[in-house]
Amino acid sequence: MLRFLTAGESHGKNLTVIVEGIPANLPITEEFIERHMARRQVGYGRGGRMLIEKDRAEILAGVRHGVTIGSPISMLVVNRDFTTGKGPDGVPWIDEMSVAPSDVPFESIINMRPGHADTPGIVKYMQTDARNILERSSARESAARVAAGALAQRFLEEFGIEVHGHVLCIGGVHAKTFDSVDWEALEASPYHRENTDGSKMAAVRCADPDAAERMITEIDAAREAGDSVGGIIEVVATGAPIGLGSHIQWDRKLTSKLAAAVMSINAVKGVEFGAGFAQSDMRGSQLHDVIKPLEEWERGSDERLMRPWPRRSNNSGGLEGGMTTGEPLVVRAIVKPIATIMNGLETVELTTGGFVESAHFERSDITFVPTCAVIGEAMVALTLADAMLEKFGGDHIEETKRNWRSYMASTGPRGL
Repeated sequence: MLRFLTAGESHGKNLTVIVEGIPANLPITEEFIERHMARRQVGYGRGGRMLIEKDRAEILAGVRHGVTIGSPISMLVVNRDFTTGKGPDGVPWIDEMSVAPSDVPFESIINMRPGHADTPGIVKYMQTDARNILERSSARESAARVAAGALAQRFLEEFGIEVHGHVLCIGGVHAKTFDSVDWEALEASPYHRENTDGSKMAAVRCADPDAAERMITEIDAAREAGDSVGGIIEVVATGAPIGLGSHIQWDRKLTSKLAAAVMSINAVKGVEFGAGFAQSDMRGSQLHDVIKPLEEWERGSDERLMRPWPRRSNNSGGLEGGMTTGEPLVVRAIVKPIATIMNGLETVELTTGGFVESAHFERSDITFVPTCAVIGEAMVALTLADAMLEKFGGDHIEETKRNWRSYMASTGPRGL
């Protein structure tokens, strides 16, 4: 079983993540994790904070001499904004977010933001300052998830499983659909814009260059209007073996676990697999993925079967009955526009319930849809890694791989 916990506030000292269940003897480096975390930080439409932070996960426990030792892995992500950034009063966040009592006065946030966790959180936890809610509900927490997801991706690499995310839509601009995406080209995308400090950031993680340019234009228009935009991301996982998950109980279905994991990402309001909601307009004969006969299966140079039970289509998104089919796993998520917008919506204030012209605003993104694609990778990778360990077990990576190889040798036609 693979599980993880995160702790920390958006403008606090740091974020912490503990990952339990990674088998022993898996090679891992801080540099591998840092590359994934750097991908989370870039994206056109991100706010000024990304110019302050340079996220790096320091491994504190669970790894020795470059390999895991089977114990929980603890990682620390320092929030540079805590000491170098400027809080609402123009000073660093050290006093505003002090763990110990502070004599430095600060102003409570009482103008609640529609669409954020402010209102239900204040009521649930009986708070008088929305900062006690927004600090933890901030998407900054996702930096810790991406660190955990990097461990999962390193584990999945041992089995030839890759997880990639990209953007299909931002602000109503939809990209063309592709049978496959050149992931290396996407990572090295030439569609960049220069920041005011001269640095450059990857644009929108979109494989369609024409749509990418129009997405950038839409982001600029939202910024000019003091508004925000949402979009759609897609995560594709290839190489997962047939039979991960289970049909036996509702909470063991991989579809249930994946949907919950992706829905847990900040601002995600909908998840679909494969053909998704369009399946409601299709007949069964159009929808269901026909299985190819044996003579059409792909074979390696040694005439061994490469992948059992291949399909002519993948409308199911690689999932049937809560289990993987062996086809690419395709998950899409709808990301709503960010709730913190420059031209704040009218709202009410906490103490009296009276009308307020504009909700609270502090530094924010115009969109973080490209970032959600990277966070989506992390959540899908963590869910798949857990499913792999549930199926194949193993206290060390060699044992897990031995169990996996034995299973894979048994997945072909029963008569072979």
